[in-house]
Amino acid sequence: MERRLAAIMAADVVGYSRLIRIDEDGTLAALKSLRGDLIEPKIAEHHGRVVKLMGDGLLAEFPSVVEAVRAASEMQQALAERNAGLPERQRIEIRVGINLGDVAIDGDDIFGDGVNVAARLETMAEPGSVYVSGAVHDQVRDRLELRFEDLGKQQVKNIDRPVRVWRWLRDAAAPDRGAVQQERSLPDRPSIIVLPFNNMSRDADQEYFSDGITEDVITDLSKVSGLFVIARNSAFVYKDKPVSVPQVCRELGVKFALEGSIRKAGNRVRVTAQLIDGSSGGHVWAERYDRDLTDIFGVQDDITQQIVAALKVTLSEEEKSRSAEAGTRDVDAHDLFLRGREMLRAVKKDRDMFEQATACFRRALALDPAYAAPYAGLGFAYVLDYQNHWSATPETSLDAAERFADAAIGKDDQDPYNHFVVSLVAMFRSNYRRWAEAADRALALNPNFASALNMRGVLRLYTGEPKLAIPDIERAMRLDPAVQQQYLHFLGTAYFVDGDYERAAGLFSDRIEVNPTTDLSRAFLASTLGHLGRFDEARRIWEELMEINPKYEHAKHIARLPFQNPSDAGKFTEGLRKAGLVA
Repeated sequence: MERRLAAIMAADVVGYSRLIRIDEDGTLAALKSLRGDLIEPKIAEHHGRVVKLMGDGLLAEFPSVVEAVRAASEMQQALAERNAGLPERQRIEIRVGINLGDVAIDGDDIFGDGVNVAARLETMAEPGSVYVSGAVHDQVRDRLELRFEDLGKQQVKNIDRPVRVWRWLRDAAAPDRGAVQQERSLPDRPSIIVLPFNNMSRDADQEYFSDGITEDVITDLSKVSGLFVIARNSAFVYKDKPVSVPQVCRELGVKFALEGSIRKAGNRVRVTAQLIDGSSGGHVWAERYDRDLTDIFGVQDDITQQIVAALKVTLSEEEKSRSAEAGTRDVDAHDLFLRGREMLRAVKKDRDMFEQATACFRRALALDPAYAAPYAGLGFAYVLDYQNHWSATPETSLDAAERFADAAIGKDDQDPYNHFVVSLVAMFRSNYRRWAEAADRALALNPNFASALNMRGVLRLYTGEPKLAIPDIERAMRLDPAVQQQYLHFLGTAYFVDGDYERAAGLFSDRIEVNPTTDLSRAFLASTLGHLGRFDEARRIWEELMEINPKYEHAKHIARLPFQNPSDAGKFTEGLRKAGLVA
């Protein structure tokens, strides 16, 4: 059988079934026009061949990978311009995947892993985007004036090896290799990101340990009021990716980066760490620790102290005493806590995860009943259970969460996370006073605690102080930019409560763009548009919401939100009423 190396493009229409449901004849006509006027001519222009059409998708091959990527990017640019003049419900968007690989020839058809990878990349891609494999990126990165974002190695269905994936950045110009772009302004204090430490252990199951130590170092540094420290979520975006430290620092607007590695073997651990100046790439400080595992807490303390000294940050007396404290000296208890904490961070949260995590925390407490962190872990786990109903008695989970959170504070009043969990429970109980006290205490102990900043901002918006909420939420977004989509809704709600409906509409729209299935932000956007008198847009957003969640009930929704002042909650229903969406 004949085989050849080819660049393979897979493309399909996003939301084809929904478009057909809304307007079958119009969609079919628009798709035929799109293929005949744009897609097929663009493929031919770049010397490609349409292998086959598949309903709303197509498969094409190119002799040149450069031409394949050019064709895809030009198609997406032209389609974006074409859509700009159309109502949103009439827009047709496509997504594209491109791979370079060996294909088998069967008449006019092609097949094989090279084709399968392209198809999988296409299914991963967002509307209007182009995803390419690492093989494609290697060939085009120095030949095209296009920028790509490294999404790391991804496991794709029916392919037995991870695939390095890159995403084309449509609105980004190719980087000027001779220029340094400052993408965010630097804070007014020494600023740092702690990149995930590499797991150098032979056992891949030890990944939780290296991640846990990284997170502990982030937390220790975050407690220093003289530092600006990027949050854990945003730091871990770079896990398992080849990174340029200066580029990472520019992206996040920080001056320094800490990177390192951990090798755990038996009762010994080796930790290497180096502090790097993001503007030059030069090393500021570096150290290697070969210690007994029982001394891991001392290693963490020393890394924190060395960084503070290198950056010439002055610690208060309280911070000095705090940094020398550890939650437990039992390494097995700490190891179990790290395992449980990592489980709670799993992408897929389910009953099995809940049971395994809580079992780890309980075993840790059996080894060291005075250890506060597992109590806080149990508190957070039961908050999740209260929301998701995993256990047999989720109606009692908030009581359990409060009991464990109180126990954590009883064991260690100096840990900011313990107070954060208390504030979380208080939020669900609408206990505004305790909510405020716990959030303030968490921030007094850790001024860089993004989640606690957001928690205080959410409290302020729900208690009628939206102008105070806005800077808290914005600072949380600055510390933790990777999870901005989680904060966008709350920031939009703060502007909504404040009566700035134009800004609120923009923020709710941004949230929908990054989280297309949200019903919460769509409901608030529809209300906001009602207040602005943009009734047709409000109705269109409402139709989208009902497609996503046909059982949505606005009255139950607003009743669940902890607005202290009924008039603030009333603005939500009032906007929907103005748009004619509710009686």
